[in-house]
Amino acid sequence: MNAQTQDLKARLLQTDGEYHDLAAKHHELEDRLHQLTTKPYLSEPEQVEEVTLKKRKLQLKDRMEDIERRHRQAIG
Repeated sequence: MNAQTQDLKARLLQTDGEYHDLAAKHHELEDRLHQLTTKPYLSEPEQVEEVTLKKRKLQLKDRMEDIERRHRQAIG
């Protein structure tokens, strides 16, 4: 990740409420996924949860990237 991208993400975390909320939720999902992946065995409901969490995490990341792209275009 280059410095410009890091700067943009840091600025968005502080200035864009939606981006901040998406990043916080993404982090929560990452933490839960980590809990699941450290288990030696996942029950069937946990396996379903893992797949669902991964999909939701990707949706959040896509939305965050849309916001980043919009801001990059606005800057020039």
